[in-house]
Amino acid sequence: MKTDRVITAMIEYFGSDKKRIHHFLKVYSFAKTIGESDNLLPDDQELLEISAIVHDIGIKASEEKYNSSAGKYQELEGPPVAAVILKKLEFPAPVTERVAYLIGHHHTYDKIEGMDYQILVEADFLVNINEDGLDSSKQGLDSIRKIKENIFKTKTGTKILESIYLSKVN
Repeated sequence: MKTDRVITAMIEYFGSDKKRIHHFLKVYSFAKTIGESDNLLPDDQELLEISAIVHDIGIKASEEKYNSSAGKYQELEGPPVAAVILKKLEFPAPVTERVAYLIGHHHTYDKIEGMDYQILVEADFLVNINEDGLDSSKQGLDSIRKIKENIFKTKTGTKILESIYLSKVN
């Protein structure tokens, strides 16, 4: 697997932005765990892991262009930046195209197609719930329950969500 090269490239891309680096590493870890536990095929697992590493690559350009890290801007700006990096790392066009698609849709939840897409969204939520402080209030717990009901589909992702965020309140 070539994920080590992608991680290194992303660390170089984000430079001293520790927040962004730590974020993608956490999303990558959850995505890897969910994909392996839910028995993705090796090629699908690799594609998922690459996507998890680069999923927020558009945030830098979004903040520069729009002064915003909003998901819609990340989805717009991320795919071309990722395509350049993945081409430099010599990934085949089909991999680059699918990764670009996932980056361009990872904040769009109404038409999730494919286990790679589903797992990427779940892994991102697992990290964002904590990073956004959603798990620190009663209102936030209600939101987490809604996220579980409306977003989570995988057995492993749901189990992780429940274990981390809902086990003390169920």
